[in-house]
Amino acid sequence: MAATAVLGMALAACGSSDSGGGDAAASDSPSASESSAATETYTDDKCAANQTSADSFRIGGILPLTGSLAFLGPPEIAGVGLASSDINAAGGVDGAKSCTDIQDSGDSNDMSVSTASAGTLVASKPSVVIGAASSSVSLNVVDTFADNKIVEISPANTAVDLSGYSPWYFRTAPPDGVQGNALGTLITTDGYTKVGFLVFNDTYGTGLRNAVQDTVEAAGGSCVYGCAGKGQEFPPGQTTFSSEVSGVLAAKPDAIVVLAFDETKSIVPELKAQGWDMSKTYFSDGNTADYSADFAKGTLEGAQGTIPGADPDQAFKDRLQGWNQAVNGEKLKDYSYGAESYDATILAALAAVKGGATDPATIQKNLAAVSGASDGEECTTYSDCVALLEDGKEIHYKGPSGIGPIDDENDPSSAFVGIYTFDGNNSPSLSSTVEGAKGSEG
Repeated sequence: MAATAVLGMALAACGSSDSGGGDAAASDSPSASESSAATETYTDDKCAANQTSADSFRIGGILPLTGSLAFLGPPEIAGVGLASSDINAAGGVDGAKSCTDIQDSGDSNDMSVSTASAGTLVASKPSVVIGAASSSVSLNVVDTFADNKIVEISPANTAVDLSGYSPWYFRTAPPDGVQGNALGTLITTDGYTKVGFLVFNDTYGTGLRNAVQDTVEAAGGSCVYGCAGKGQEFPPGQTTFSSEVSGVLAAKPDAIVVLAFDETKSIVPELKAQGWDMSKTYFSDGNTADYSADFAKGTLEGAQGTIPGADPDQAFKDRLQGWNQAVNGEKLKDYSYGAESYDATILAALAAVKGGATDPATIQKNLAAVSGASDGEECTTYSDCVALLEDGKEIHYKGPSGIGPIDDENDPSSAFVGIYTFDGNNSPSLSSTVEGAKGSEG
């Protein structure tokens, strides 16, 4: 069965123009809930060496501390840390203490980092591993965790290759069919029919390109450069793009989609230098980021990008900030995948509660059920969900990421995609939110 996305394209009213959107830059302005979040007691529950899944809810993390996706590390780590703090505040997992052990995933430019971290995590005997952020990194380590029967839950992987990859692999981010459909629909709705791609040769990049291209072509448009099967991708880590930019501009596109990570910082100046109208440029979650310190003001004004994930309410953002400042003494710059990391951790803990043990096999068996796959009673906090489980009820945990129940490919059955517009300071601001539902066809 091939996974496809069916996207309901009514723009949801939950979108806002707040620059502190679900996954965009964090706002410096105080919110009504900040005072209560600031006075809350947060814990930093780092694991001791002798804590294992036999006696604790041990949360391993394989998240980007270094590399091209290191900007995603702080909010993801804060999501895991805040969830652990909430779990312990509610009495742990059937009395077992929750603890965290975050290891570096690095990025796809140096897989030795994630290989080493996966080995370290396996040896520590965790209950669950949260990560990786990069789909390519997860593909590098997923078999290691699966072979050792350890549950891996990524808060950010979107590559379609990971759908149904292993019974031990789950994610709280939607596959690229959902984001690609949203991005392709955005482009065609904006009136563009001839699309060029500047895409790196990476599982994430090519998979997302294929989804966007399919959506554009289904709407009557065409791909003019960087298309599937044309061999015009560039390798990850490339730093100069004169020939690629010349090539895509020679194809005379109406719009250009840039699918890359740090390479974006070299691509954008080259596009600008060769006269491209940057407002006709589109980005995705890998590079819809704050470039206020990288480019001259106005460089990206009007450009747009997509990031999977709901815009969490301000109270959750303030709590994420509160935990990070209490533990790390610094302010988060954005919230990218913080909600998805939080929900991945809470879902794993609830699965352990439902099954009555903190080992990975118990979590793997019960994860889909607590996400709502068994049509349970809806609950929104760990403590409320635990109370329902203790009463013998089935539950449907609905957390700040807004995802639907986990499906039979261990993906969210539905998820939100935020649409962002870059302002004059080259910062992305949430403009609307679209909900996409994942389906399947033969």
